[in-house]
Amino acid sequence: MVAQARIVATRCENRRMPVPLSSQIIRRAPKVLLHDHLDGGLRPSTIVDLAAEVGYTGLPTMDVADLEAQIRIGADRKDLALYLETFGYTTGVMQHRDALARVAAECAQDLAADGVVYAEIRFAPEQHLEAGLTLDEVVECVQEGFTIGQAAAAANGQPIVIATLLSAMRQAAQSSDIASLAIRHRDNGVMGFDIAGPEIGFPPSRHLEAFNRVHDANFHTTIHAGEAFGLPSIHEALQFCGAERLGHGVRIVDDIKVHADGTHELGRLASFVRDTRVPLEMCPTSNVHTGAAPSVAKHPIALLKKLRFRVTVNTDNRLMSGCSMTSEMQALCDAFDYTLDDLQWFTTNGMKSAFWPFDDRLRIIDTIIKPGYAALRTEMAAS
Repeated sequence: MVAQARIVATRCENRRMPVPLSSQIIRRAPKVLLHDHLDGGLRPSTIVDLAAEVGYTGLPTMDVADLEAQIRIGADRKDLALYLETFGYTTGVMQHRDALARVAAECAQDLAADGVVYAEIRFAPEQHLEAGLTLDEVVECVQEGFTIGQAAAAANGQPIVIATLLSAMRQAAQSSDIASLAIRHRDNGVMGFDIAGPEIGFPPSRHLEAFNRVHDANFHTTIHAGEAFGLPSIHEALQFCGAERLGHGVRIVDDIKVHADGTHELGRLASFVRDTRVPLEMCPTSNVHTGAAPSVAKHPIALLKKLRFRVTVNTDNRLMSGCSMTSEMQALCDAFDYTLDDLQWFTTNGMKSAFWPFDDRLRIIDTIIKPGYAALRTEMAAS
């Protein structure tokens, strides 16, 4: 009888243990993506196709599989500046109207197929002018592509909403023009302004005029900060430039002390970020590739989630880092035993932090995210 009781108890304990999430379940879960670069997510086959169409000769190979492998090896060098070198291949084929529209349409369809229901995709219009397009034409071509892609995804039973963020390159001098461009197209799908590019040596405060222009127009800003550079970059982004969100923000962990007894002490900047609910656009796999984190298992995202920072999960560059929202969430589940509850928390954080109108955000949370996760829980409980 004692042995039988032990067996029954063991079975009960096993039933209480969380069931590991499969990639199939995670793929079907509604997802929200706030940090994804258009030129970092091309299909390798599309790069080769477009290079052949426009006569671009800058690719190291025209073999699709070899090109994909070289891009990923080139990106995984633990240095942001080296990581950014691989973008020359993608921007090189994104200089014409049809190319921009195609890339944007495929982006929308690929994300929808991965279960993403809302995405903010960013790109730098100034990097797509070599064939004679104007800044406004670049934006219009991309928006046309997103419209096509969203329609195709909806027709396939995978509806998605795509919003656009315009990035200025922080090492260049066009940020004020890009800020004005974003404001001009705010009623044409553009939801905000960003600065991107190498962080070290190019602080956010170099672009104060651009940020002031955006704030004067009551528009939205997010800033790449705290990825390759530390707390001063985050401080400038928030207190000088008024960023509403932090792109990556990984290095905020430098302002958190973990004591031997397991307690935590937040510095003033970390406390400000948490207290004011500044969203952190974290991209685990990319952060490992750029050297911002040693591994997914040692990524600060777990600590920051535990301390209830406004953490969101993102892809950054799906091609360069060989990832998707499904694979990012799968990696976190594998590393930290996260459940559907945790994934819903990340997803809701993302939707709360989006630049889309408030009523629309609530609608997605209440009619798509909550029911979607509830249905998956029911399905898993019954299996």
